[in-house]
Amino acid sequence: MSEIHTSEQLTSAYEQYKQLLATRLGVVVDDDTKMILVCGGTGCHASESDKIVKNFQDLIEKNGLNDKVFASISGCFGFCEKGPIVKIFPENVFYVQVKPEDTDEIFEQHILNGKKVTRLLYEEPTLNEKKETSDEIPFYKLQQRVALRNCGLINPEKIEEYIATGGYQALSKVLTQMTPQQAIAEMIASGLRGRGGAGFSTGKKWEFASKYQSEEKFIICNADEGDPGAFMDRSIMEGDSHSVIEGMAIAGYAIGAHQGYVYIRAEYPLAVHRLEIAIAQARETGLLGKDILGTGFDFDIAIRLGAGAFVCGEETALIHSLQGQRGEPGTKPPFPAESGLWAKPTIVNNVETLANVPVVFTRGAEWFQSIGTETSKGTKVFALAGKVNNVGLVEVPMGTTLREIVYGVGGGIKAGAEFKAAQTGGPSGGCIPRQYLDTPIDYESLASIGSMMGSGGMIIMSDHDCMVNIARFYMEFIVEESCGRCVPCRIGNKRMLEILTDITEGRGTEESLQELRELSQTIIDTSLCGLGQTAPNPVLSTLKYFMDEYEAHVKEKRCPAGVCQKLMKYEILPEKCIGCTSCARNCPVGCISGSVKQVHVIDQSKCIKCGACMTRCKFGAVVRN
Repeated sequence: MSEIHTSEQLTSAYEQYKQLLATRLGVVVDDDTKMILVCGGTGCHASESDKIVKNFQDLIEKNGLNDKVFASISGCFGFCEKGPIVKIFPENVFYVQVKPEDTDEIFEQHILNGKKVTRLLYEEPTLNEKKETSDEIPFYKLQQRVALRNCGLINPEKIEEYIATGGYQALSKVLTQMTPQQAIAEMIASGLRGRGGAGFSTGKKWEFASKYQSEEKFIICNADEGDPGAFMDRSIMEGDSHSVIEGMAIAGYAIGAHQGYVYIRAEYPLAVHRLEIAIAQARETGLLGKDILGTGFDFDIAIRLGAGAFVCGEETALIHSLQGQRGEPGTKPPFPAESGLWAKPTIVNNVETLANVPVVFTRGAEWFQSIGTETSKGTKVFALAGKVNNVGLVEVPMGTTLREIVYGVGGGIKAGAEFKAAQTGGPSGGCIPRQYLDTPIDYESLASIGSMMGSGGMIIMSDHDCMVNIARFYMEFIVEESCGRCVPCRIGNKRMLEILTDITEGRGTEESLQELRELSQTIIDTSLCGLGQTAPNPVLSTLKYFMDEYEAHVKEKRCPAGVCQKLMKYEILPEKCIGCTSCARNCPVGCISGSVKQVHVIDQSKCIKCGACMTRCKFGAVVRN
């Protein structure tokens, strides 16, 4: 596309390109025009969604419909449980779990003959009803997509489609109609808080950096998403990189920065690829670089790849890594807003925060404030995972209850199991038990019950999960990811892991529980950075809400959920055992005794808990306790 040098030219480009989205947005120009969108997020991409697009494009070519039917990738639709997803406009028909070999049938029936492929429609499990459109699916009904507004709507590799949504209009407005101070004031008024975990006011952060005088200032996008089960930022980068670029440019203007960096994990190759495309397109169009929109404002962005260290999600560790140093956190103050990258004033915002920025300026601070709660404005994106039926990427208004997310958006617990807990905030968060299902999801409410928002990971656990083992898992992650700079985190968390391992393997005592509490408090009080200071949270929350499970492990040497292998006990029910000898013959350590047609017995002192006896028994005589 041609270069854009003024705001008027940007508006003209918008008028020109908005027809690209007309069919998708329900502004039907021609009833015969069809648009086929195929999810191009990582999950669907891994399931050959690129081949699905290619198949559709070949069929369009073969049938001579190049001017009537169009097929393209899009960003993540969010409903990852049902991917790959194909959406057809203007009917807005929503096909799920599509395979490359399904494209012929979809094209023949739907595109050529106007008939829906019923077998590929989503089926609502409780009612056994097929749903034709995404609007009818419960997964989407409670959602309000703001940060994810363009994911699943546009081709992320075409800047024309981003401009067609009104993209870069916020940047134009800020550069031509607002002073940096006015831009900061608007951001403060919006109430947007950082979506990376701490929840600090974005506008206030910008204001701090703007007040420091320096020839150089920097904007850093933190795309080093490392929480287990989290994929929010990755999906935004894959599906709508331009929103982040625009947000960074606005932030740069507000604080007086002319250079931005995106620090992104090398493990996200698709996100990196699409970000590279978006930056190159923005430069070629004149929306990055020198004299943007003829305003005299210069701003450019470079990509820096992280090596997958979780600690580099902490802003000072990230800055050290970006400078080519060891990724270790530094002491604060000074904060990066005063002395950050190369000792210059630096703002670090995460991907979701920056994706919200253009919306604040196009829709207005008042509109953004109308969403959410008194203290937590806007929406929040969550990566919903675990034992929930509808695994995927969801965006809901702040204040939505946990129950609404789990049972409304998430469709309840898998296999008819019972909800036990939700883990939010990643390794820094806590486990929320059943009694808090009606807690509104916002910064203050989560903190009050021993958890935190974090970047947006939400892992749902059922009554089949052991909470002691969950705590051990997160502590294992922390020990692995600790930079080792400070003793409390390096040694204290390792000792906590040892205690938790002892408990899950039957060596724990009641004194172990007190040791966990004391160590937790010491680590919180004395660790250098947020990683160590919040590391004990999963342990403390499980101790608080699931003490009965800890006591069963240490007092009864029993795992109530039947997860901790070394605490499992296999027994043979005399009333069901017929003495077939199958269990004894298949026991690898020979711990089962008994004669043919006689009741068999397991020697618990020799049993290695492998479960071979239960697997081989055809009569249900072997049980696990």
